[in-house]
Amino acid sequence: MSDYLVKALAYDGQVRAYAVKSTETVGEAQRRHNTWPTASAALGRSMSAGLMMGAMLKGENKLTIKVEGGGPIGAIIVDSNANGEVRGYVTNPHVHFDLNEHGKLDVRRAVGTEGTLSVVKDIGMRDNFSGQVPIVSGELGEDFTYYFVTSEQVPSSVGVGVLVNPDNTILASGGFILQLLPGAEDETITKIEERLGKIEPISKLIQRGLSPEQILDEVLGEDNVKVLETMPVNFQCQCSKERFGDAIISLGEEEIKDMIQEDGMAEAKCHFCNETYIFSEKELKELQLQAK
Repeated sequence: MSDYLVKALAYDGQVRAYAVKSTETVGEAQRRHNTWPTASAALGRSMSAGLMMGAMLKGENKLTIKVEGGGPIGAIIVDSNANGEVRGYVTNPHVHFDLNEHGKLDVRRAVGTEGTLSVVKDIGMRDNFSGQVPIVSGELGEDFTYYFVTSEQVPSSVGVGVLVNPDNTILASGGFILQLLPGAEDETITKIEERLGKIEPISKLIQRGLSPEQILDEVLGEDNVKVLETMPVNFQCQCSKERFGDAIISLGEEEIKDMIQEDGMAEAKCHFCNETYIFSEKELKELQLQAK
C-alpha cells in the first residue's frame, strides 16, 4: 500500500488524531540525497511530522520546519502543504553513528540539543505565522510535542520513527500526533498516557505492517477512534527550470553577463530534491535580455 495519512477524532471528540505511513516518501528523500542511516532517521522523522502538520492546514496553505540543533547534520529543512506533499533535506547527509544505549539510531547526537525548532506557516495572509522553541531532546518526537504545547498551546503527543535497512534504504517510516481538544476529561488523558507508556516504538508498528488506522487503534484503543479522512502523501518538489530561470533573471543583467563570459553556461541545483538544471550560453543570453 502506498503512503497515506489518516485524520481522526477519538474519545467522542475529546482528541484529534493524525497518523501517517511515510516509508516510500522518506525512501525517495533518502535516494535523492544519499543520506546515511542516522541522517535518514532525523530527516524522516521531521518529514513525517511535517506531513501531519501540513494536514492540519487548509487549501493552498503551506509550512516550513527548520531544526537547528547544533549537531553534525546541520540544519534539517522540511516543506509541506495541506495536500499531502512534502520535501526536505539535511545540510550534511553523510552522518552516521553507532547505535545508542537503547540499540536505536542516535538521532539526538546527529541533531544536537543546543538550538531551536522553528515552524513558519504561510496561510495566505500578509504576515506568516511563525513559532520557535528550544530543542529539548534532539530525538525530534519530544521536540515537536514541546513545540505544540509551548508555541501553539495545544497539549499534544508526537511519535515519529524511521527504521533503516543494512543497505541504507528505508525499511519503515511514519508517525502519529494526538492533540487534546478543549474540555478533554482527566480520565481520557490518563487512559491515553497509560497506552502511550505501553506501546512499541512507532517504526516497529509500521514494520509489523500496521496501517495508519491500526496505529491509532493501538495508541488510543480500538473502539475509541473515528476516522474522518484519509489522504495520499508523497515526496513532491516545487522546483522547475523556469523558477531557477526567474532567479537568474533577478540577479540582473551584469551578473548574467559575467556568467556567460566566465563559464559560458550556468548550473543550478535544488537543495530539496537534488535535481540539477543546466542553462546553456544561448539560454543565459535570453535570460539576460529579460533582465534588462
